[in-house]
Amino acid sequence: MTEGTLKERGNPVQVFWLGIKEGAPLACSIFAYGLVFGLLARQGALSYWETLLMSGAVFAGSSQFVAVSMMAVGAAPGQIILATFLLSLRHLLMGASLAPYLAGVKFWKLAVLAHFLNDESYALTVNRFQQFGGSAAYFLGVGVATFVGWFLSSALAGIMVKGVGDLRVYGLDFAFLGAFIGLLIPQLKDARTWTCFVVAALVALAVIQVLPGKWYILIAALAAGTVGAFMETQAHHGRLLKREA
Repeated sequence: MTEGTLKERGNPVQVFWLGIKEGAPLACSIFAYGLVFGLLARQGALSYWETLLMSGAVFAGSSQFVAVSMMAVGAAPGQIILATFLLSLRHLLMGASLAPYLAGVKFWKLAVLAHFLNDESYALTVNRFQQFGGSAAYFLGVGVATFVGWFLSSALAGIMVKGVGDLRVYGLDFAFLGAFIGLLIPQLKDARTWTCFVVAALVALAVIQVLPGKWYILIAALAAGTVGAFMETQAHHGRLLKREA
C-alpha cells in the first residue's frame, strides 16, 4: 500500500508506520557508524550517560562527531558551539525546502519534527514528498526510525568500549559514506537535483584549495542547499499556478 493511498484514506497512523518501515534500512546504516561515534565519545571526553544524553537531545551525527573530537583535544566551549552551529546551518536549508510540503502543520508539531530532521531522514522524506505530497506522519516515522538506530548504537558502544577496541578497524565508519551514496544516487533524477549535485561538487573542489579544515563541506552544502531551495520553491509556485489556471 502506497503513502498516496494511505493519505487518501486519511490514516496518519498507517502513514507513520510506513515511514518507520521505509526508514528501517537507513537506521541499520546509522546504527553501524553510530557505534563508531559512541566509542569515540566514551574514549574521549564523555561518560556513558553523557553520551546517551548527547545522542538523545542533540541527535546530529556529524555535529556530534565534531564536538567529541574537539572535546578530546581540549577545545574551548565557545569554539565547539561555533563549529557545530556552522555545521548545522544546512538544516535551515533542508527545513526551507520541506516547508512548502508541510504548510498548515501546527507550530508545535513542526518543532517536534525538527528534532528528527537529519541528512538521512531529509533525503528519504523529500523524495517521498515529491511523489505523494507532504505528510507530517511519514516524516515523523522516518525520523523516529533513524533516531532509534542512532540512540541504540550510542548505548551499545558505551557498553562495548572496554572490550572491542577501535571499531574503525572493522570498516564500520564506511557505513556513513555508504549510506550517503545510497541516498544520493536515487536523487539524481532531474535537472534540479543534478544542478545541486554539480554545484556542491564544484564549490567543494574550489573551497578546499583555499580554506583549511572541513570548511569546504559546510560551504558546498550551503551553496547547493540555497540553489536547491530556490529551485524547489520556484517549482512549487509553478505547480500552484498551474492548478489555479
